Amino acid sequence: MSKDEKLVVEVVAAHNLMPKDGQGSSSPFVEVEFEHQKRRTRAKAKDLNPIWNERLIFSIADPDDLPYRSIDVAVYNDRSAGTAASGRNFLGKARIPTAGVPAPGEEAVPQLFSLEKRSLFSHIRGELSLKIYRTSGTAAGTATGGLNVVKAKNQHAQAELQAKQQANERTTISPAPVPVKPVELDPRPSAEPQPSEVVKPVVLAAAPPQPPMPVALPQESYHMGVAAGRRDFALKETQPRLGGGAAYDKTSSTYDLVEQMQYLYVRVVRARDLPVAGTGGETHAEVKLGNYRGVTRPSGSHHWDQAFAFSKDSIQSSTVEMFLIREREARADDVIGRLSFDLSEVPHRVPPDSSLAPQWYRLENKNGEKCRGEVMVSVWYGTQADESFSEAWHSRAAGVHADVLASIKSKVYVAPKLWYLRVSVIEAQDLVSGDKSGTSLGLFPELFAKVQVGNQTLRTRSAPVGRNPSFSSPVWNEDLLFVVAEPFDEPLLLSIEDRQGPCREESLGRVAVPVPTVERRLDDKPVASRWFGLNRPGGSGRFMSRVHLRLSLDGGYHVLDETTMYSSDLRPPAKQLWSPHVGLLELGILGATGLMPMKLRDGKAGGGGGGTTDAYCVAKYGQKWIRTRTAVDSFSPKWNEQYTWEVFDPCTVITIGVFDNSLLAVGGFAGGGDARIGKVRIRLSTLQTDRIYCHSYPLLVLHPTGVKKMGELQLAIRISCANVGNTLHSYVRPLLPKMHYVEPLLVRQVENLRYQATRVVAARLGRAEPPLGREVVEYLLDHGSSLWCMRKSKANFFRLVAVISGPIAVGRWLESIRSWQRPVNSFLVSVVFIVFVFLPELILPAGFAGTALVGLWRYRSRPRDPPHMDTRLSQADAVYADELDEEFDGFPTSRGPEVVRMRYDRLRSVAGRVQTVVGDVGTQGERVQALLSWRDPRATLLFLSFCLAAAVVSYTLPFRVVAGAWGLYLLRPPRFRSRLPSLFMSFFRRLPTKADSLL
Repeated sequence: MSKDEKLVVEVVAAHNLMPKDGQGSSSPFVEVEFEHQKRRTRAKAKDLNPIWNERLIFSIADPDDLPYRSIDVAVYNDRSAGTAASGRNFLGKARIPTAGVPAPGEEAVPQLFSLEKRSLFSHIRGELSLKIYRTSGTAAGTATGGLNVVKAKNQHAQAELQAKQQANERTTISPAPVPVKPVELDPRPSAEPQPSEVVKPVVLAAAPPQPPMPVALPQESYHMGVAAGRRDFALKETQPRLGGGAAYDKTSSTYDLVEQMQYLYVRVVRARDLPVAGTGGETHAEVKLGNYRGVTRPSGSHHWDQAFAFSKDSIQSSTVEMFLIREREARADDVIGRLSFDLSEVPHRVPPDSSLAPQWYRLENKNGEKCRGEVMVSVWYGTQADESFSEAWHSRAAGVHADVLASIKSKVYVAPKLWYLRVSVIEAQDLVSGDKSGTSLGLFPELFAKVQVGNQTLRTRSAPVGRNPSFSSPVWNEDLLFVVAEPFDEPLLLSIEDRQGPCREESLGRVAVPVPTVERRLDDKPVASRWFGLNRPGGSGRFMSRVHLRLSLDGGYHVLDETTMYSSDLRPPAKQLWSPHVGLLELGILGATGLMPMKLRDGKAGGGGGGTTDAYCVAKYGQKWIRTRTAVDSFSPKWNEQYTWEVFDPCTVITIGVFDNSLLAVGGFAGGGDARIGKVRIRLSTLQTDRIYCHSYPLLVLHPTGVKKMGELQLAIRISCANVGNTLHSYVRPLLPKMHYVEPLLVRQVENLRYQATRVVAARLGRAEPPLGREVVEYLLDHGSSLWCMRKSKANFFRLVAVISGPIAVGRWLESIRSWQRPVNSFLVSVVFIVFVFLPELILPAGFAGTALVGLWRYRSRPRDPPHMDTRLSQADAVYADELDEEFDGFPTSRGPEVVRMRYDRLRSVAGRVQTVVGDVGTQGERVQALLSWRDPRATLLFLSFCLAAAVVSYTLPFRVVAGAWGLYLLRPPRFRSRLPSLFMSFFRRLPTKADSLL
């Protein structure tokens, strides 16, 4: 075997690479390392299926040792290609053993290598085609001939491969579960992977099997996905004409956070002196303006008092007409009379002006002559600030069925005030079995108390009973918590049960307690307990049994119906514990743009961009929920409605959601309820006082096919501060009321109670008119957000990495100072350290002053816009299809055993890494404990000796000398340091831990 052989790695091509430049593409290049030699190809700009056909030649030091070596290949995205940025992104890697590489003169064929992840959370896809062979030193220069022979074939085959790959990308991936290879449980790569495990022959004429890839969106909405980059998902500042473009005057302007919308209002009050009907029948009024027609409800008393609002943008006539029509049973309707108003003569009304007084007008016949009858009408121009706006019939809703007109109007809802009902079941006495034989309780009964409030049912544990077989006095001393809402309509029902079998329970007595009679508790002082008589089943006999209870309505807790991080209200239900409000929150809901079609109606086709959307907004802050009117059949609705809330804590969040009204679907109500279009959260503490924020927020929703942008919501928001002192004082108050810290609830209790609170709020708001759907309430309250999914786990992991990256960077900086890589910086740090040693009183002032200066310097780069949904932070921009299917899967799962097994293995892999990290942290803590535990007597003796010697030295020498000597010892140049671990670190790592006792 020749000693001057070369190893040739021909990088042929790659396909289906991951886009990493933020614009839906990548500029990949390949870096190959062999025996500490690195070579790289040129970068292919904006190409996910690049073709290189480049040769990389490496020297072989010892050909006899070649079978025991491997080639490391990595693909990177060149961020400097076409941009001013620098650096690179990881696109995948492969480790290829050199055993079996063709010798000089042997034929070499291209092979296909699947790109592997660098870590568990890497987003990698694609395959790399390489041709690896050996050549002699003299033949290395002529090896290009063989390359040119197959170059044309490779290019032709690669063109077919790209065409098939593009066809695959245009195909919509079904949301059904995609089976993927389970994650390897051993995170350590094999030193010598087998060729059969990694290398596969390349068949360039056929499309290769696809690895798990991020979900591809449909072609018509693909611009909303990953390929469009994150620019579509960014917050955009808008410049609407708020308040009609007039100068801002807070004292006189009412709708200054929305654009003025002009309407023509027509109010029809009543009629009199109408001709007597010959055959009876009711009368209705009809208002007609161009192609729009509004009709009042029929009335026999001729009293309607209904308002009609016609958008000024849709007026195509110079007159507005009104007809009075009598409805007859036997023949066609009769027109009693008509009125006509010239729009140029209609007056304008601007609130807060008083409402326009209606007037009596004489009716005219079809010839324009005065006839019998008068009608009271008022006509005026106004805006959406008019009092009649919310209750008026709108021209935009023409054609909507009368039964659903109430559901498309704007409404304000008040959520019920929630309380925790605490039921302390202490004991029971004189329990007797209620069976027909009259047999008393058995010797070993299982007695428990069952408490029910509405749909909530809880049970105590089984209690031991006394030795008397005829009577029983079980003791529980157990607290049960329920969520109840004012007004307290549902009673508390308690029963004592005897479990006599697996599915057999016997009631020994019941009692009903009205919740309004329960004492209210505002602090941690316990209320007095009471004895309640139990009614035996059947209601016969005197009260023989009783139960000892302590009941209280705990008003010192805040009942969490949403997560604490997104909470909009942190006050307890007891008003006595409320603090004064610190400001006002004003929200202007302007409109939306680019909404997606959500349903079919009126025979419209759903494909090809058809369909329709009837969108409305719901905003939730505190107990006040608002719902805008429904914009009928519009992909760019305009609401321009403004609402106000009192703010009691600036560190709260307002949530705005956009939904599609399902009542306007074909055939009425759609079975799935109102479809969610998107949601926006805004934390009030991130807003500057008295500044108007006008932005367009992307509406992002995670579907089983991936993250989609459903449109943009345009908002204007302002927070005003009533008292700066109260606002600043709220930052130093506890986040939750006092009772959460005096008598804290268990985490499991909080989650269960939050689930019950969401159900109670949804039930109460569903009883309003028009009802607020359960799906709407649960979406705004983030119901089910605590369920586990891989995407959220990765997002939280990277959040943790970002948090600890700061201390890690500081540690690296200190290490660079200690290594004297930049002698000037290391020398300056040593001088500053000596100054602090001799003037220790400057340490704290210098630290605080430096922190303040850094904060002031960063004021220039402060965030200027409110926060919004971040797809990259949420790990939703490159999520896999199987992970999405797992996230949308119900609980318990409905998938097959193979899919569940794969997901379980993946979860075990993630949990294994987590338990390793947790175990390492626990190990370090146990070593600290082992210093004084005498588990290792010699180690403890050495540590105690060191402590005694250190005490003598620190007492003898001044603290400045000790600190200065220790600091200079750490900052000594590397030439005076050993590469071995220090004595203290070696000693610490030898300390025993409890890991030795683990099975």
